Amino acid sequence: MIKCVAIDDEPLAVKKIAGYIGKIPFLELVAECRSASEAMSVLSENDVQLLFIDINMPDISGMDFVKSLANKPYIVFTTAYSEYAVEGFQVEAVDYLLKPISFSNFLKAANKVKNLIDLSSTSQKESLRATANHLFVKSEYKLIRIELDDIKYIESQHEYIKIHLINSNPVMTQVSLKSIGEQLPSDRFMQVHRSFIVNLARVSVVERNRIVFDNKIYIPISEQYKEKFQEYIDKNFV
Repeated sequence: MIKCVAIDDEPLAVKKIAGYIGKIPFLELVAECRSASEAMSVLSENDVQLLFIDINMPDISGMDFVKSLANKPYIVFTTAYSEYAVEGFQVEAVDYLLKPISFSNFLKAANKVKNLIDLSSTSQKESLRATANHLFVKSEYKLIRIELDDIKYIESQHEYIKIHLINSNPVMTQVSLKSIGEQLPSDRFMQVHRSFIVNLARVSVVERNRIVFDNKIYIPISEQYKEKFQEYIDKNFV
């Protein structure tokens, strides 16, 4: 399922997009947002892969909002104004739908995103191999072996991840957090935020919904993952 958010300040418009999303089996609506500021909160707490977003909105325009995102999901603009189309594709939008939007055009845009995600997933699997005790990842034209015990945490950075290690420099590789999470043993690693997976064996300090590494690195635990992490804490900490 592709998790997506509909963003539009017009109630009827956002409901229409939400209705279209509900008709497509591979899309899952995470939230309907009436502003970019509302969407910011949703994105901080959820692993969203796709935004259907209007451009003209009162607090911050959809275009400026997309430009501000450090970790951009796939973008489909939904707008009544054709003059922003070139700028839309400059920020790497997958599609640009003009209102009134027909379901057939909406479905075409959704299929474009699905095809891109499927291609990306296939490519990432080729760049990542895991066994019970180690990973092989491609980094800077090299294949690097990483022992699972040496991993502290894994951080998402745009289209890359950074694997933070105990006694050596971090390793960057072009795979998604979701892809590497699927390769890691679930009893040893846990996603605690849309941008972080932690090695549970390396968790020793938890403070105010944050995991503390080396007394200075703080990994946030978001609402989406808090309950599962708390279950682990309750079972393993006295």
